[in-house]
Amino acid sequence: MSDDTFNPNVIELRDVTVTSMRNAALVVAEEVNWSVLPGEFWVVGGQQYSGKSDLLMLAAGLMNPANGTCHVFGSATDSFGEAQLAERLRVGFVFQGGQLFNRLTVAENVALPLRYQKNLTAVESARTVEVLLEMLELKPFADLTPSNVAASWRVRAALARALVLKPELLLLDNPLTGLGARHGQWMLRFLEQLSHGHEWLGGRPLTLVASTDDFRPWQHAQRKFALLHEKKFIPLGSWTEIETTGHAAVRELMALAEETPN
Repeated sequence: MSDDTFNPNVIELRDVTVTSMRNAALVVAEEVNWSVLPGEFWVVGGQQYSGKSDLLMLAAGLMNPANGTCHVFGSATDSFGEAQLAERLRVGFVFQGGQLFNRLTVAENVALPLRYQKNLTAVESARTVEVLLEMLELKPFADLTPSNVAASWRVRAALARALVLKPELLLLDNPLTGLGARHGQWMLRFLEQLSHGHEWLGGRPLTLVASTDDFRPWQHAQRKFALLHEKKFIPLGSWTEIETTGHAAVRELMALAEETPN
């Protein structure tokens, strides 16, 4: 049973060692201490292959820590099982690039959580899926398979799939990667609406965590920022604080590093 009555944090990592999903012997982060409160919007920056994806998957309960403890909604993720199904379904995850099933249509991909977690039939889930597809401007692609849809729309479809169960926590792995200006701006606006309370969630603010290799598009006074660099997780604070930091890795993620002389 969840003990989040006594622990207000949505995510709580204590002295965590994060290993690579692809190679459990490879440590990507050590001694991670991180708390995420309800309604917060965190942006975790890091260079490619710094371990951001692994950290987010661990924070979502999709991986276990090699050391330390990870709690999501008060439940230890290393004990996530059928008894913790309710807690697990409170979490949505958007993988980089979408990671849709190519044998299914866009609509069928979005319906998957309803079909397999709620045991709904295709007919029973159809209306919910239709509403989400319309909301995310995906209706023209509903009957197409992902391979016949541009990458930007595939990311939206993955977002729709993550939202279909109306989660309380949403983690997005590099959601702006490969998006053009139009889709990137749409994504940022939509995530901000989710953060403040979207009608899809009944006006309830959504707790959000996104990863990035470029801080600049995420500028916002109310967001919290962190850095994953050389196996260290470093909370940075607000946008004002990271703008004034002298940390070279942060400056690189803001394209502020001085050019190397010829």
